[in-house]
Amino acid sequence: MPSARHSAVPLSALNTLDASLLLMAVIWGTNYAIVKSAFQELDPQAFNALRLLLASSVLVVTSGAARRYRLDDTFQTSERVTRGEWIRLAIIGLVGHGFYQYLFVGGLARTSVANGALIISLTPVVITLASAVDRKERVGILHWIGTALSLAGIYLVVGRGAHVTEASRFGDLMLMLAVICWAFYTIGAAPLMARHSPVGVTALSMVFGTIVYVPAVSAHLARVPWHTISAITWMKLAYSAIFALCIAYTIWYAAVRRIGTARTAIYSNLLPIVAMVTAYLWLHEPIGKIKLIGAAAVLAGVALTRSASAKASA
Repeated sequence: MPSARHSAVPLSALNTLDASLLLMAVIWGTNYAIVKSAFQELDPQAFNALRLLLASSVLVVTSGAARRYRLDDTFQTSERVTRGEWIRLAIIGLVGHGFYQYLFVGGLARTSVANGALIISLTPVVITLASAVDRKERVGILHWIGTALSLAGIYLVVGRGAHVTEASRFGDLMLMLAVICWAFYTIGAAPLMARHSPVGVTALSMVFGTIVYVPAVSAHLARVPWHTISAITWMKLAYSAIFALCIAYTIWYAAVRRIGTARTAIYSNLLPIVAMVTAYLWLHEPIGKIKLIGAAAVLAGVALTRSASAKASA
């Protein structure tokens, strides 16, 4: 059964949340190409270690300042963290920020953006299946239809450009494992959202993940030729840390707190559309009728799932 928090969300709040989730999709959709291009000058794991350090620092400072000045519950931790919650934070931090980031960046470095977008688009399916099995959220038929429609559209947008080679196979496998880690992280953090703010949970879990991640990739950091890194690469790192990790993660968990994991996850299906539009505007890559049909299917699937969410709220 859905929790009271999920079923009592006003429609006006959902409209605001929709806009925030669209912003999240734009941030994450553009992040693929930005991160991939930064690997030309900076080792992938070193890049990731630096952006985790920056993002966790920003989130900790933001969370502390918001708690001190008693801002709204998006930022403020409302309850004292118990011993059991510290353990849960450590586990989801290790899986969701340590393992996930290592697998995501390592996989993206070894495969194409098309492959990566297609594999990561399986995230809503994995989260929905896990939520249904766990029975903490009611997943209706409209949600399943919307998910299937979105997946079909995603294949039309990026799947036709995906390919499997000997070099990319290991990267694809890493991304598949990353999807499982993200689903575990999303579902594992949901109970914490009932008592604490999205910023607080994200900040603390990210600190745990960073503490493990940075020493693990210290050899990569030691080999970085710091004097050769351009200003544009540092800007890409800052964008990916502040927007893709801090802002987008906060939006994700604010949505999980309000509408649940399964309904939030469906919005990640918009990422390939953002990547397609970005490639068209920046790289002048043609879109074509097939991709437009795929984009329409994705949007229809998200709208269908959103409709089911609105009915549940009403």
